[in-house]
This record gives sequence, structure tokens and C-alpha cells, in this order.
Amino acid sequence: MRPDDAARRRSSRSLTRYDRRAMDKDHLAFMIRDSVRAHGPKTAMRYKEGGAWRSITYADLGERIRAVAKALLERGVQEGDRVGIFARNAPEWAIADFGILSAKAVSVPIYATNTTAQAEYVATDAGLKLIFVGDQAQYDKVTSFQAGGAPSPWVIAFDRTTRLSGGRSQHFDDFVRDGAASPRDAELERRLESATSDDVATIIYTSGTTGDPKGAVLTHANFFHQFRAVDARFQVGAQDRSICFLPLSHVYERLWSYYVFRSGAENDYLADPKDVVACMPELRPTAMVSVPRLYEKICAAVLDRIGKASAPRRALFRWAMAVGKEYGHRRKARRRAGPLLALRHRVADALVLSKIRDVVGGEKNFFSAGGAPLSQEVEEFFFAAGLLICQGYGLTETSPMLTCNAPGAFKFGTVGRPVLDCELRIAKDGEILARGGNVMKGYYRRPAETAAAFEDGWFKTGDVGFIDDEGFLHITDRIKDLIITSGGKNIAPQHIEAMFGSEPYVEHVAVLGDRRNYVSALVVPAFPVLEQHAREHGIGFASREELVSRPEIVALYQERIEHVNRRLAGFEQIKRFTLMPAEFTQDGGELTPTLKIKRRVVVQKHRAVIDAMYAGTANAGARPAVAPSPGRH
Repeated sequence: MRPDDAARRRSSRSLTRYDRRAMDKDHLAFMIRDSVRAHGPKTAMRYKEGGAWRSITYADLGERIRAVAKALLERGVQEGDRVGIFARNAPEWAIADFGILSAKAVSVPIYATNTTAQAEYVATDAGLKLIFVGDQAQYDKVTSFQAGGAPSPWVIAFDRTTRLSGGRSQHFDDFVRDGAASPRDAELERRLESATSDDVATIIYTSGTTGDPKGAVLTHANFFHQFRAVDARFQVGAQDRSICFLPLSHVYERLWSYYVFRSGAENDYLADPKDVVACMPELRPTAMVSVPRLYEKICAAVLDRIGKASAPRRALFRWAMAVGKEYGHRRKARRRAGPLLALRHRVADALVLSKIRDVVGGEKNFFSAGGAPLSQEVEEFFFAAGLLICQGYGLTETSPMLTCNAPGAFKFGTVGRPVLDCELRIAKDGEILARGGNVMKGYYRRPAETAAAFEDGWFKTGDVGFIDDEGFLHITDRIKDLIITSGGKNIAPQHIEAMFGSEPYVEHVAVLGDRRNYVSALVVPAFPVLEQHAREHGIGFASREELVSRPEIVALYQERIEHVNRRLAGFEQIKRFTLMPAEFTQDGGELTPTLKIKRRVVVQKHRAVIDAMYAGTANAGARPAVAPSPGRH
């Protein structure tokens, strides 16, 4: 149990008696039942099958969830048993999740990209009784690590084409059919009679960039805290539509998807996150959550297109964006736009701004960003186009939201103010500390780690930041990522990396320099954009290794780095960089599921390249070119 339960009880005393009675039913199983009753014939989910979009109504969703819950009872799943979901995003993911919760069991997600060893670690540590898998690849991983285990958990495959082996495997369709025919309705209802908000809903394992992953234990009350926090700042209803493309194994998309269903809205599922930009004009989401990389890519693509346009079109774009920004800031300050500004804005919107909104599917209720820093430049780009990105901040252990910006209460360059029933304070060393109804119970079977995560009832986030005079939180960086140069200067690498967000030729930047005498960077090009640039300028290449070593390409990136360096203090400037010939990936270990850089993995994996930059080596064997970047030393 976490050390601040007493503080949580104290905060609950401020609730009215009515609120406390309502909280007795703060359980996700009851929440989805209420939505099914209220929105029965309305579309709850859409997904693509055979090239066509298909839909599931709330009534259909409710029937399938109940069938899954009864099928779990048939397989011997008891209250509090842990059940895994090892799959990509799909309607079946959510149906299985709600079925697990409706059986008063605990849902344990496993990232679809996890290796066999990673999946086995979670399954063993959590003691999974049954595992839902997505496809053949995940099924084969699970059955391979089951070989030495006893007893082996049941494995249920979403994909009907999965080839099953052994007697404790079943396809999801058959599993649901068995559940629908099960007579265990009364048993299911009896089980739910004792459900409370303090029941454990899920155990989510952290990415484990250092040491083994730890399972954060989140209750139904944690999620309902978040629902009320969203209610207080946003208006989402049955008319809204969201795209579910971030991994459901991550708490960010998971919470948001719960909220979508609580609101009676529609959730459209993408199995591959890479499809999201192409699908947005077709699906036309009105509210959704994302990591900054999506917004950065859209911004970079637009700016790249404009950069290649004629001089008059570039001038028109700059004028329209300036008008959009002025108009937006007037509205933010609740000041009326004068007749001339209103007219200019109508013209700018018709000619330019509306076309930017069309890229993301038209008008929006709101967009949310989290998981990594979003540069102010990208925020203001979308703001000028009439699209507000509400940047927030949180962690798996905090369910996840601690702060967020909101329409009518936002400040660029910050992650917003603390949400309802959440307190923040800054420790003497600058670490952000938090407490409230959103903080986890603790780490699963890790009492020592749980105790170490708290300080006098406050959860230690591991992030450094400060709260300004208006109450907005500014994030500096992760404590473990802060660079301290050999000269004693403290540098926040994420701040520098975020400044490359709108660069069309850059996919990722890893800023380095801990205990070194200057800052360096590994730069991963946006290869589709770079390769097109090379073809347009007659730059020949037979491979990506050759492409990133061409002097013209090195010069192109040096120019980009110089542009960023001009906005940095001398000791922060990137002095040397390497163009990487291959992308950072989740499979390669360099990226988290929300596309954040795992800095320690990058340093370990590419140590020879990094050492070459500090040795002054111009070219390390077959490695890409290492070019000095000008700046004050």
C-alpha cells in the first residue's frame, strides 16, 4: 500500500455525502454498463476490416463484454486474478479489458512490441491466469515461454487466422460464443455486488529503462479521479469522435479510451500508429490524445511544403499565420476582435488556415499532448490555424494526469496547472512531488520500491521543474536525463530535442554530453523527406549510409543545427553531431511505446559513434559523417 492513503482519506472528507455515495459505484464495470444503457444503438467503435470501416454499437459492445466476463468465469478466473492483454489496438482489446474488469479481475497490459523475454517477465511477475493475444507472433511468444511453466495460463487469440497448439488455447470468437452461452449470469452479478472503487483495476508495467520493469497498481478510484479532472476542464459528449492509435497498453490512451466510452462518444481503432495522419481527414476526429511527434510531423510537413512554394505563396502563408496568431491571442485574452481584424481573419482562414485544419480532419473540440515535451513553436503553429493543443503532464504511477492546459486556461511552453484533487510541490533539489486521488497504490509486490517512491506521503515523479506565478508547471527534464558537463553546467536535453520538432528533415535527436566537455547529438533523419530532397537536387546515393555521408547532406543538417543553436546559451549548443544511417525504433530498444528516446539504451548501443565525436574522429569506419557544429566553446 502507498504511504499517503491517510492523505487521500483526508481529501475525501471535502466531498459531500452525495458525492461519497456516488463514489461507491466508481467502478469501470458499472461505468460501461451505464454507457451501454444510455447509448445502446449509437456507434461505440469503428475498425477497418478488408479495406472497409465496420462499426460496433454500444448495445453490441455490452453483450460482448458480458460474454467475455462469463467466459473468464468458465475458465476459472477468480476475483483479483491477473489477466494479460498482449496485442495491438483493436476493438477486441477494449472488449477483453472491460470483460476482465466486469469479472472483478485485474487487467495487465503487455506492449504488443515486447520481446518474448519482456512478455514472459510481466506474465511471471504478475502471475497471469489467462492471456489474450493479438496475432500469431504474440501467440508464438506466449506459448514458447509457457513450455517450462506450470500451470500454463489459457491463451485466447483475437486473430481468427492464428494457428493454435495445445489444449489451453482458443480463438476469441469461440471464447465469446462460449461466454454468451454460459449460465453464470447470477454468479457474475453476485461478484459485482461487492465491487468498490478501491478494487485494483490494472497493473501497468513501466518501460524499465533501468532495471526490471515495475508494475504500477491502479484502482478504479484512480481512473474516476481522472474522469472528474477531465470533466472540470473539457466538454466531451456523445457527438465526439476519437482515434485510438497510441498503445492501449500505455495508461495515457487507456484512460482516454475509458473517458470516450464514459462520454458516449465514438472510438475508431488503428492497429498501426503510422496510419494516423493518413486517416485523420477521413475519420475527422473531434477530440483525441497524442504524443508530440504526431503534431511535430504535421507541422514539419506543412512547413516543408511551404518552403518549396513560390515567393507569393510563402508570403501569403506568413501573413495568414500572423493574422491567425493575433486573432487567437485576442480571443485568449477575451478581447473582441475589431472589424478589420475579423475581416482579415476570415480571408486568412479561407485561403490558408482552414486548409491546415483539413489535414487533421477539420474543426476540433480539442487535441491533447503528453508523454514528451512539445515545443512552443509547434503549439503556436496550430494555435494560429485555430487548433488548440492542450499539453499536459503525468506518469503511469499517477493514472496519468497531474496537470494540463485547457481551453480558456492555457499557457504556451507549460504543461498547465494541477488538475482537480491533485497537489504539487517542488522539492529543494527541484524534483516535482505529487499527491492526490490519482496516485497509485504502489508497485506490485515491491514494498521497498514503493516506499522509496514516496517522501512524507508525496510521490516523487523523477522530473525537475518549477511552478510559475500563475500556477502553471514548467518541466525542465527527467532527473536521470539531465546532463552535467565536465565544466559543471546543467543541461536539459529534452528541451533542446523539442526545438527540432518542426524540422521536416529530422525524425529524432538524442542530445548527449554527460560528464563531457561539450554537447553532441545523434541525429536521425526523416528519411522519406531526405531521400526526396536528394532526388530533387540530383544527389546520388545507393544506400542510407552513403546518403548521410554526402557533404551536401551534412551541410543541410549543419544549417538546421545552427538555426537551433542560435536560440541556445553557449554551453547548451551542439558542437558536434552524427547523422545516423538507421532509424531509432521500439524494436531496436531506442524508443519507448510513446516514442520517447531511451537515452541510456542509445548511449549503450551507439557508444562507439559517441566516443568518436569526442575523440574528434571525422569518420569512424563505415559510420556516417561526423561534422563539427559552430558555436562558442
